[in-house]
Amino acid sequence: MWKRDQAMKPVNGEQAAPTMPTYEPAPPAPSAAAAPQPGPRPQNVRDVVNIGKSVVIKGELNGSEDLTIEGQIEGTIDLRENVLTIGPNGKIKAQVFAKSVVVLGTVAGNITASEKIDIRDGGSVEGDLVSPRVGISEGAHFRGSVDMNKKLQAVPQRPASGHHTPEVSHRQETPAAALAH
Repeated sequence: MWKRDQAMKPVNGEQAAPTMPTYEPAPPAPSAAAAPQPGPRPQNVRDVVNIGKSVVIKGELNGSEDLTIEGQIEGTIDLRENVLTIGPNGKIKAQVFAKSVVVLGTVAGNITASEKIDIRDGGSVEGDLVSPRVGISEGAHFRGSVDMNKKLQAVPQRPASGHHTPEVSHRQETPAAALAH
């Protein structure tokens, strides 16, 4: 490392001209090859978007990513190819369309899912449910009707025997604990 005193030191009693500073080389920076490079993401990893609890949306919400809502939504939610999770702080007043819906918060409105609707402990839904699979946990609140029509699946299935399969519909106004098996 360059020191000012050495640069100005007289040589043989004469005043020495200042010399240019010399620097020690810095340690080499890590090479780009050593740093982890973001590679292609595995196909089974999905993007998830979060809407925080201070966010309020009024209108239509569309998307092509999985979504977790902790805020308030009023209007329509359309995520037909994705999973929608209403978090414990989420308050929804909307018609909901998604591939799968998990309710931990409050929903006032009809929910239509092509795969499954799951109302978990502490979740509350006041509206009609339409999905081939519906789960209502003990401790959840549900008031509305359930339509478990298989027509919502991607490929409609017809009964092989030619008999008509009746539509299942229930009117429920009690806590989900009464539905637990």
